[in-house]
This record gives sequence, C-alpha cells and structure tokens, in this order.
Amino acid sequence: MHSPVHAAEAPIQVEADHMSSTEKSNTVLFKGNVDAKQKDVRIRSNEMTVYYTPAAKAGGKKDTKTSQQVEKLICTGNVEISKQEWLGTSNRMIYLAKERQVILIDNAKAYQGQNMVSGEKIIYYLDEGRSEVVGKRTSATVGDAGKKESKPGRVNMTIIQK
Repeated sequence: MHSPVHAAEAPIQVEADHMSSTEKSNTVLFKGNVDAKQKDVRIRSNEMTVYYTPAAKAGGKKDTKTSQQVEKLICTGNVEISKQEWLGTSNRMIYLAKERQVILIDNAKAYQGQNMVSGEKIIYYLDEGRSEVVGKRTSATVGDAGKKESKPGRVNMTIIQK
C-alpha cells in the first residue's frame, strides 16, 4: 500500500526558456517565462534559482542512486505565486522547502478574493494557509471600495461589509 505523497515531497515541474546547472554550487538556474508547479502551488517569474542539498550516496556505495533535496528557491522579476484562492506577488521571492515558507520581498502584495494586503515583506506558510505581513509601511484593502491609508510601523486594513 502506498502512502499519499505529501505536498512537500511532490515533484516540482519547471518550464522556462533557458536552463543551466552548476554542480559545484548544487544549483539550477531557470531564465525566461519561468513556470513552476508543485501540487496546487504555482510560481511564475523571470528567473528562478533552485538550490539543492549536496548529493548523498546511500550506504556509501559508488553505484547507488544519489539523493538530492531542494533546499530553497529564489525567484526574481515579476514573481507570482498562487495556491488555490491565495495569490502573492513581488519582485523577489524566497521559498524555504523544509519550512514550507514563501517570503515575498520588494513590493510584496497578497490577494485573496477582493482583499489585498501589501508590505515590505510577506511570509506565507503553505501548509497552514496563513500569512504575516512585515514592514515599515503596510496597508490592506478589503473589498473593492476600500480607502487605503498607511502609517509607519503599522498594519492597516479596511473591512468592507455589504
């Protein structure tokens, strides 16, 4: 009997215009119209660098398969990440595989339905479906007629009820 594949263990499928791999640094660089998917998570960006753990040989034998795990992804340029109804955008994103955290940096925004929140940095916890907004200036708009204001060091949100 097979156990279900957990989201963190699911294969990551990546398409791009160009790919280059560097064995010494355990990285793979994707450039141009990058489109990556893992289960219900989709990431799009101009560039994505995948960082792997160094290859470990099982049992120390030379002819056995090597096992490498993704440590993190760093995406730059027109970053969009979505999971079901949640959408995050920024100019730069770091995905920490072990922690299953997405960190949006530089013009970070998160959308869910009509609601939008922005800040210097947004941390999204994929398995928990929750996010934290950090920054000097943070603001949120809930609904489509919200008035947006921001103050240094504060998180602001307007909730519109119809």
